[in-house]
Amino acid sequence: MKLREFLANNRETIQLVYGIILVVLIPLLISYNTIFIIGKYNESLDVALQRQALTVGRSIYALIKDDLGNEEAIQEKIKELSSRNSELQELSILVPEDENFKVIASSEEENLGKTLEFYYYQMAWSQPDNDGLATDSLKLANTIEGKKIVGSFSREDRFWLVAMPMKDSSGEKQALLSMKISSKIVDDLTNYNRNASIYLLAVTVLIVILFLSIAIRLWDYALLYRKIKEVDQMKDEFISIASHELRTPLTAIKGYLSLILEGTYGKIENKEMKEGINKAIISSKRLEALVEDLLNVSRIEQKRLDVKNEEVELEPIIQEIISQLKIPADEKKLLLEYKKPKEKLPLVLADPERLKQALINLIGNSIKYTEKGSIKITTKIENDKLEIKIADTGIGMSAEEQKHLFEKFHRVQNEKTAKIIGTGLGLWITKQIIELMNGKIYLESMKEVGTQVTIKLKLAKKPALDMIL
Repeated sequence: MKLREFLANNRETIQLVYGIILVVLIPLLISYNTIFIIGKYNESLDVALQRQALTVGRSIYALIKDDLGNEEAIQEKIKELSSRNSELQELSILVPEDENFKVIASSEEENLGKTLEFYYYQMAWSQPDNDGLATDSLKLANTIEGKKIVGSFSREDRFWLVAMPMKDSSGEKQALLSMKISSKIVDDLTNYNRNASIYLLAVTVLIVILFLSIAIRLWDYALLYRKIKEVDQMKDEFISIASHELRTPLTAIKGYLSLILEGTYGKIENKEMKEGINKAIISSKRLEALVEDLLNVSRIEQKRLDVKNEEVELEPIIQEIISQLKIPADEKKLLLEYKKPKEKLPLVLADPERLKQALINLIGNSIKYTEKGSIKITTKIENDKLEIKIADTGIGMSAEEQKHLFEKFHRVQNEKTAKIIGTGLGLWITKQIIELMNGKIYLESMKEVGTQVTIKLKLAKKPALDMIL
């Protein structure tokens, strides 16, 4: 339990450490894998070279073993073999002399007659016929630890040293074949492949580091997104709780103000007091509308808004809304009318209460933003949809002002809208309600000309062809 709490409380730190470990560990593993493969590749080449060196040694042994008693003939053959094969750095024939070996023929003529004390030759002498030793010069140098030997043992001039005993026709050991075969071609190829592998490794590690750095950044974004979601959820919960808690005192305030204005607690003679109470009632209604909007926003975002689509007759709803909004329209001397179609409208699929809420919002907006003229509501059937159009002669909007119109808390800001009270939530809520009823909403507007809002709702039943015509 404590471990779970620790992980929950230190999630960001753990993820950061995890990311750093990946950034370090993955490149190290790739580097180790590359170096390991190169090492194994070199070992395979060394084995192949060793076998090749022994094969070459046996071939040379077969060519000269019949001339072991003739030093001049052997010397001539050795010179000829060395001149034909550039990979043969040195080719010598040695005979035992006490515990050492004397050079009787060699491609390096300055070595003729020299006596060599070299334990490697003694080991090779002990081998059976045609089964000598072949070893890398660097490995050989590591085994003798500084003892003086013939030849170079640097990395730049690496070679394979082959030594094998030679027998005469009677089967007695007579001489020792010593040969140096250059590893330059193979070493050059190995170095090329190793360098190419290192460059490729460097590029791979760089790409991995860049990828991991991007991944860590994405983790940061994921954490930030999670935090934003948590804050957003807390905000929604706060708005929901606060809105619910505000509704009760608001209802009480509005009720008591109405009772005072009606004279339930005594007649009010003071005209200014009546006006103050009326303003308080208007403000409480505005606050109540704001609370209701916030509640609807919270319900929609939390997917708790109850929408039950059913077959609905549209005309009675429109007539009811017009009767409700006629008073504010008359106060502004605006013509508010519904142009009924000649034929009876078919039923639509909608939630009657939510549809009423959306239409009140849209028609109310038209009244609010229209200074003179009219608000006209029309309906018509379009394919399998029923269109409701609300057209006004209001202040209108430019194309730029329409871009964010259906966003939360967005209001058109200009001189004519400055004194008009609103939350910027109405159109967003209306759009969400229409879409929850499987409908669509569109808006067209021109500045100083007016605005037309179109709602399309699905018909309960597909209309007959003659009705459409």
